[in-house]
Amino acid sequence: MATLIHTLADHGDDVNYCAFSSSCLATCSLDKTIRVYSLSNFEELPYSPLKGHTYAVHCCGFSPSGHLLASCSTDGTTMVWDAQDGRRVAVLEQPSGSPVRVCRFSPESGSLVSGAADGSVVLWNMQSLKPYRSGNVKDGSLVACAFSPNGNFFVTGSSCGDLTIWDDKMRCLHNEKAHDLGVTCCDISSQPISDGEHGLRYFQMASCGQDNQIKLWFILFADFLGVELKYKCTLSGHSAPVLACAFSYDGHMLVSGSVDKCVVIYETSTGNTLYTLSRHTRYVTTCAFAPHSPLLATGSMDKTVNIWQFDHKQPCAGNTVENDCKVAVEDWSEDDVSAWLCAQDLADFVGIFKINNIDGKELLNLTKESLTQELKIESLGLRSKILQKIEALRMTLSPGSVPVPDEFLCPITREVMKDPVIAADGYSYEKEAIENWISNKRRSSPMTNLPLPSVMLTPNRTLKMAISRWLETQQK
Repeated sequence: MATLIHTLADHGDDVNYCAFSSSCLATCSLDKTIRVYSLSNFEELPYSPLKGHTYAVHCCGFSPSGHLLASCSTDGTTMVWDAQDGRRVAVLEQPSGSPVRVCRFSPESGSLVSGAADGSVVLWNMQSLKPYRSGNVKDGSLVACAFSPNGNFFVTGSSCGDLTIWDDKMRCLHNEKAHDLGVTCCDISSQPISDGEHGLRYFQMASCGQDNQIKLWFILFADFLGVELKYKCTLSGHSAPVLACAFSYDGHMLVSGSVDKCVVIYETSTGNTLYTLSRHTRYVTTCAFAPHSPLLATGSMDKTVNIWQFDHKQPCAGNTVENDCKVAVEDWSEDDVSAWLCAQDLADFVGIFKINNIDGKELLNLTKESLTQELKIESLGLRSKILQKIEALRMTLSPGSVPVPDEFLCPITREVMKDPVIAADGYSYEKEAIENWISNKRRSSPMTNLPLPSVMLTPNRTLKMAISRWLETQQK
């Protein structure tokens, strides 16, 4: 059984990625920050949020030891942080200056890969903090990367749909057209599969893409055979592009997140669906299993990260779908509310809520005054904690305020535009943001990465009026 035990709602914009170490969870967002939480209580660490990127942060990840944290951004840099105190250790600038979409540590922490929108791939030496090797994919942006457990090779995925296998010297070993409309993510299981007949070991890989599909592959890497990529099967379950996929630490499960707002968990040996989780209200952009505990994190464009816990005492049957959203919060019984309190580390209040007959509808209507006067909770700190949990619940399970239309957001800052202008690439940007971009990025388009034929900016008065009217309706 998969149970939602916590919701993090600290980011101010879309959550792009989440990653676990043995003791922490890191998340990053279009709001330009990285946040780090303790797994013991899901409280933010004292040094969080980490600030330093000037544009959206696309990816983050811990080194295998958990001592370092890497993040990469549209600003063309990969930053390395000390995960113990939040100190910034290094700023690695992509040689081309292109927006960096993905970053990954090697299994032994000696190297770091960064992949960019122009297709460039850089292998950084983490001792010298200098580029060790570099290369390019044939077409498209580089958006996905995964290392083999032994570090002998890594795989990259591109927006043109190719999977490329590289060795640790950055030699291209194999290229495969995998997803017609573009790869979005890939992951390699940390547990190899043995071939008893020949004594060979295969690595299992998953890839997902804009074609709504998740594909499983076998990779054979041997010095005397080279590299071989074998297609295994395609997993069904999503009705829209799949944006993220990840294996559990033991390799028994695979999780995926999609534009259809669902998270699907599969049994890798059979391909059967174990759970379908539907708590996010917008696209699910990222998902990750914790390495040594039964936890799963899922992040979304709804600005939240959900933490799920698995109960291994209850084995899951193949093709069984567990949808935790079948019962709306408004329809929760008093027992459902009690279970939620326990999951939120508020078990001490179960008795008080029971005495006052607090069901789901009453829970959502609780206020500071009702907690004080009716439930007699005197501690300001405890009242604030309860209200914070209820507010996170409201944000997760109800549409809330109308989301900002995407066309009103500057592609660079992801903030509502005040002075939109049209650049030579045909896209609209916040004037100050695109002017800074042009001066820093050698006149390349933030959206296509192609050279801008002109630096002329034309005011987009029609869009400015539309934004102004929308803002007026939100204030009513």
